[in-house]
Amino acid sequence: MIILEAILILGGTGLVFAFFIAAANKKLKVWEDPRIDVVSAMLPNANCGACGLPGCRVFAEKAVVGEIQVAKCTVSNAERVAEIAHFLGVDAGEAIKRVARLLCAGGSDVAVQRAEYRGLGTCEAAAAVAGGGKGCAWGCLGLADCERACTFGAITMNDVGLPVVDVEKCTACNDCVVACPKDLFVLQRLDHKLLVQCKNLVNGDVVLEQCKVACTTCGKCVQDAAPGLISVASGVAVINYDKIAEAEEGAAERCPTAAILWLEGAQFQRVPAPSSAEAA
Repeated sequence: MIILEAILILGGTGLVFAFFIAAANKKLKVWEDPRIDVVSAMLPNANCGACGLPGCRVFAEKAVVGEIQVAKCTVSNAERVAEIAHFLGVDAGEAIKRVARLLCAGGSDVAVQRAEYRGLGTCEAAAAVAGGGKGCAWGCLGLADCERACTFGAITMNDVGLPVVDVEKCTACNDCVVACPKDLFVLQRLDHKLLVQCKNLVNGDVVLEQCKVACTTCGKCVQDAAPGLISVASGVAVINYDKIAEAEEGAAERCPTAAILWLEGAQFQRVPAPSSAEAA
């Protein structure tokens, strides 16, 4: 009898709680647009953050309600973007692709190595030991932390110890930016055609003792560029990207070390350093 009473009490209590839970679920349930699941499945689900959002699910939620253009997912190819836009019945919009750019050209062929680093084979570890063994304190250490951090396989190390970014694979996820202890990576719009590939702050030709392709702050680029586009006051040439629309290829032509680049499409072209007579 006691057992039966216990069963009835527990059963009754369970039914009461079940009723309240069911009522609460019905009352508090938040309706979710079923299109979110569909769009989320159509996205690459890389959760790379290149769109500025914390993940593909959040992107899908905002795309469904029209708070973000589908084209902002730069990881998806054009066909997939069009497919998602067609499903949602919206215009795909436009997004200018951003890619990671390296602000150093000082490979082992042109940069001096002042010491041999022996230790854990990472840039982070080498940087912690007196900044690494490179003569230029701002230069790339070449131990491939960025390559390992890139989950899209967009970075490979070349034969002179510099990372090379494959812009077709790059999603601007920011992982290489975080991984580099020298802060040598930036995320830059693909249509920005000028890039200073040097961060060395030593003024004058003395910097060439550390790296043959370093910026000497000679000011030729400043003279040849549109007013206010380039400055050298900080100790290295700096581009004002607010004025990048005024950039022309001529701004890079007289750089004596080819430290400033004129970018063309997916790749960059290093302008050959002029002869001494041409540089005058």
